[in-house]
Amino acid sequence: MSYSAKVKAEIVQDLAISQPEFMALLSAVMKVCGTLTLLPGKGIGFRISTENTGTARFLLKELREQVDEAVTIMVSQSSTLKKRNLYLIAFDDVPNLKKLLFETGILSSEGDHLVIDESIPKEWVKTDLLRRAYLKGAFLGSGSISNPEKQYHMEFVTHSENYGNELIKLLSSYKLTPKMIKRKGSNIVYLKEGDQIVDLLSIIGAHQALLEIENIRILKGMRNDINRLVNCETANLSKTVNASVRQMEAIRRIQRTIGLNRLPENVRQVAELRVNNPDATLKELGSMMEPPVGKSGINHRLRRLEKIAEEIDE
Repeated sequence: MSYSAKVKAEIVQDLAISQPEFMALLSAVMKVCGTLTLLPGKGIGFRISTENTGTARFLLKELREQVDEAVTIMVSQSSTLKKRNLYLIAFDDVPNLKKLLFETGILSSEGDHLVIDESIPKEWVKTDLLRRAYLKGAFLGSGSISNPEKQYHMEFVTHSENYGNELIKLLSSYKLTPKMIKRKGSNIVYLKEGDQIVDLLSIIGAHQALLEIENIRILKGMRNDINRLVNCETANLSKTVNASVRQMEAIRRIQRTIGLNRLPENVRQVAELRVNNPDATLKELGSMMEPPVGKSGINHRLRRLEKIAEEIDE
């Protein structure tokens, strides 16, 4: 089961929904994955297609209870390489189908003509509960979410740029910042930020998936923090080693030429300590002095050693 299928299964599992909320959800599903058909001798028909078993089962149950018993379902195999089952929920024999299409905002009238409406019906997004139900339907019908272990990405596939823009407005009402791109003839409304995906999962009722993503984000954050610390420690260690090598080279040049005995007493002591403790830090070298010397004092004397070695070379 894909990660998207798992999230959709969670949304519909034991979902108790009122009639207005279901109509809002149904309006979204019909917009994003529904198709108007012409039936010989019967006029128009309508079908919803989905590959998600849980979504198909939930829709069929609620449609028969809240819309009409005449709703039927057919199962076929999709044309994709994976040959998944494709569930077709048919409204062909629903007596009041045209009325339902107007109620859900699939059709509207312009004078004497019927037109396919690409907008989101205001009737089904006028309250917070209805907006949440509508977004549930949009995700069940055309949404997908990537496995958060790999990347943060959640999207809705829409067939109309106008509808995509309306969906963006609806998502923006929850302070989300979705974007839209074209892909293979469709308009994709998507989110890439982990915290925004978590917010949207909360809105559509996928709380288990929300907690899972939060746990993954925490673990990723910890790994990133550890990597930063390791990189910082490695950089500091490299810096210390390079400085120690440079200081040892300076001390050897002084030994080969004028000898350490020609150095001022405090500088000579640090030189001898560095030779005997090549891996020690400045703080550790300072604690070995009698009396102890701070890091800045040790650093100053080591710089003097390097300067003396440069003067000898010149």
